[in-house]
Amino acid sequence: MNKKQKIITATCVVVCAGCVAAGVFFSNKNKGDSGEEMAYVMSVSSMNEMAGTQRLAGVVESQKTLDIQKDAEREIKEVLVKAGDEVEVGTPLFTYDTATLETDIQQAQLDLEREDNSMENLKVQIQQLQKEKRNASSDEQLSYTTQIQSAEMDLKKSEYERKAKEVELNRLKSKVENSTVTSEMKGVVKSVNNGQNSGEMSMYDGSGQAFMTILATGEYRVKGKVNEQNASQVMEGTRAIIRSRVDETMTWQGTYTAVDTQNPNNSNSNMMYGMSSEDAAQTTSTSYPFYVELDSSDGLLLGQHVYIEQDSGMEEREAGIWLDEAFIVDLDKKPYIWTETDKGTLEKRNVVLGTYDENMMQYKIEEGLKKSDYVAYPQEFLEEGMKTTHDPAEAMADPAPEGDVLPEGEELPEGEMQPEGEILPEDEMQPEGEGLPEEEIVPEGEAEDGALLPKEEGNKVVLGNSLKKDKGFLPGV
Repeated sequence: MNKKQKIITATCVVVCAGCVAAGVFFSNKNKGDSGEEMAYVMSVSSMNEMAGTQRLAGVVESQKTLDIQKDAEREIKEVLVKAGDEVEVGTPLFTYDTATLETDIQQAQLDLEREDNSMENLKVQIQQLQKEKRNASSDEQLSYTTQIQSAEMDLKKSEYERKAKEVELNRLKSKVENSTVTSEMKGVVKSVNNGQNSGEMSMYDGSGQAFMTILATGEYRVKGKVNEQNASQVMEGTRAIIRSRVDETMTWQGTYTAVDTQNPNNSNSNMMYGMSSEDAAQTTSTSYPFYVELDSSDGLLLGQHVYIEQDSGMEEREAGIWLDEAFIVDLDKKPYIWTETDKGTLEKRNVVLGTYDENMMQYKIEEGLKKSDYVAYPQEFLEEGMKTTHDPAEAMADPAPEGDVLPEGEELPEGEMQPEGEILPEDEMQPEGEGLPEEEIVPEGEAEDGALLPKEEGNKVVLGNSLKKDKGFLPGV
């Protein structure tokens, strides 16, 4: 794991631990329906799974692709392979029709023989003219010279044409000898485009380029796709884990490439008949390919579907139960954790600590804890025997609403007024004669010497912070 990835991983763990701690702090010390305080406990197994990252779908494909083009001047006689076939170096793929070539070869051979005969005749003619020239008079010398030069020119022309015919003949013979096209590498036939035939040989991939495409075996990479929402999961140069969909214990390591934003793939699976182009654009999802370059592809199959996830380093550390250090109390002396008993109550349990993961800020628990256990975040108010709950909603207490009634049997401290709108229990009426006399109650709507205006609430009369109930008044008014 590189330094950048370690920092990212550590940051995620800190944030996660902070969220857990905050949630426990605000929900731990609460009361259930029975009124007893309850401690919220978390599953150890779920906490060990929290380190996982979101997975992306991927497929194994070849790093090297061989595109074979068809000779536009030639006709295919037979295709010897089909899509999905495995081929080796030298495996015959298809053959060209050689009937026309063989006719052309015969014609070229005849033309070549004709040129040979023409050249031989010209050579004899030149020799004869030279012989006659030596015995000719001075007046005839010029005529012989002209005839010899013309014959030599024809000879050179025939020599050139013979060479051209010879080159053409060799080309035709080479085509016949190479009429069977073979594979140049080991791989799997991806597609065959044979416009003359139908059926399984016409498995063209729609590229419009190659007559046949072969994917090399042994040099694999994994291709995945992301969209605008999850593109941030792929960072070029960071490590990735490839995981088998069949057996999650089978993994391969690799490195992310950059997301290929230059080749988007727009898909609209929700397109409906009669939908406007504007509405269709809103339902279109754009995906972008990315690749994972593998350290080794041993055991992978071409076309195999796999999972892709970020490498957080979890694969490299020891197997076992790991717990955030924030859940462990008294680390330096006698470490213990708050756990749930079989009776649904809280207890202190001593544990034996093992390896410490600095990146994840977690300890491996060697003894004292199982994945099936539940633990609570340590707080001062936790006590052994306190009831526990697995449901955060059950542990969460609503804030006391304004206007709560004082608990039965509880009195206000001397000199302290009852909060506005709160009503004393019926068995705690104020002694008659304290406060304002009954006959001195100021009529509603009038005030005398700064007295508070009363207001009626059913059979109760409230004077600002004062309260009258059944002819009783709060003291000190």
